[in-house]
Amino acid sequence: MVMPTWDQFMVPVLEVLADGETRRLRDLYGLVADHVGLTEEERQEVITSGMLRHHDRIGWAASDLARATAVARPSRGLYQITDVGRSLLREHAQGITQKDLRTIPAYTESLAAAQAAKSVLEAPVASAQSRLSPEEQIGQAIDLIHADVADDLLARLHTQEPAFFEQAVLDLLIAMGYGGAEGRATRTQLSNDGGIDGIVDQDALGLSRIYVQAKRYAIDAAVGRPEIQAFVGALQGNQANQGVFITSGRFSQGARDYVNNLPTRVILIDGQRLASLMIRFGVGVQTKQTVRVVEVDEDFFE
Repeated sequence: MVMPTWDQFMVPVLEVLADGETRRLRDLYGLVADHVGLTEEERQEVITSGMLRHHDRIGWAASDLARATAVARPSRGLYQITDVGRSLLREHAQGITQKDLRTIPAYTESLAAAQAAKSVLEAPVASAQSRLSPEEQIGQAIDLIHADVADDLLARLHTQEPAFFEQAVLDLLIAMGYGGAEGRATRTQLSNDGGIDGIVDQDALGLSRIYVQAKRYAIDAAVGRPEIQAFVGALQGNQANQGVFITSGRFSQGARDYVNNLPTRVILIDGQRLASLMIRFGVGVQTKQTVRVVEVDEDFFE
């Protein structure tokens, strides 16, 4: 038999989870492999990174199902089927394609954040008809991977305690270079913080400061104008003229309009931008693989 492609693994993943049990991804690998009857030889196949091929494909299948809310990730590394997943399984028992997933609003909304990688989803990268150069294909594949990691980062941040989220936000600001040479940031006490969750000192004496508010919201929940007004009031109470409001959710248009007309400098960072910055500055992520692209050294042949 030919090993299923990653999208052909979606039905088996749902079938394994159909009993309602919550399972770890590492357990899904073996259960799904048994379910589809992979041979021992197929289970030993590896891809360029050294990862087992069926682990890679099953992982991507589970990831796309999570994007479509067909499976839920109640906590780190855990997967369980949802009502959406059961419906998909009933309607597409012979196979689920990305075209089927695109009928689900949550899936299309997730992909909207990765427009640069959209063509990778719609056509095989290795297609002879591709108009993209190999370097462009690599770039789009990386964009797709980062979009998936961003979704996972936000989901995990949302399941953590508020104190963890606040510290993660401060760690990011320090990684971005704020905090000066000493890189000093202080998280305020959870009680009586006066609307300020953290303070980043821009110099050794703390003469210049950035005040931070961090709100751990659901990904689809919006921070409104009243929350921003309260933050601005807290800034004024500290005689501050610059602050950063960061949320794992999003901001309402009213909140954005309010900030645009403020004399005080307030930066709004929503969940999508937060995840993107965490990936860019290496906070909460680690490098899985480094790709080395070579070209002919013209000087060598002269």
